[in-house]
Amino acid sequence: MPFRPFVLLLIALAALPAAAQVYKWTGPDGRTHYGDRPPDDAKLKDVKVGLQSHAGPAQVDNWTEVIRRAPPPTTVAPGTIAITMYSAEWCPVSKRARAWFAQKGMEVREIDVEVAEDGMREFREFGGRTLPLIIVGDMRMRGFDAAAMDKILAPPGRARP
Repeated sequence: MPFRPFVLLLIALAALPAAAQVYKWTGPDGRTHYGDRPPDDAKLKDVKVGLQSHAGPAQVDNWTEVIRRAPPPTTVAPGTIAITMYSAEWCPVSKRARAWFAQKGMEVREIDVEVAEDGMREFREFGGRTLPLIIVGDMRMRGFDAAAMDKILAPPGRARP
């Protein structure tokens, strides 16, 4: 069938942009920029991105039931909640979550999985595949949703997802 090779060629050509290089550079204003093409005069740094931002609605579950592990001991003051967010600097969903926590004045242990080798190991142990991955006690959120996070952080006695 002569149509099949043509379709396969179109699929192969469509996949080329997905394999594009990602560039990181610092502009004259001191800000970090990312793009698929570097500026002519920029000092470049090649970035290897092995993870993706979470697409779609946030997923919330009890990670202790999913991966059958007890929660690690927390070292936060009584009456506070231990929150760990596995993220990356470039991730737009992580940025949104970071801004939300900052607006609420909440302290978060943030681990950049592309910088911290131990952080990447922990991220994988919690079943991480996309960013951000947020751990609050025995609850795990893939992606970020403010309303779902409000429910997770609700005082005892209020419904949790």
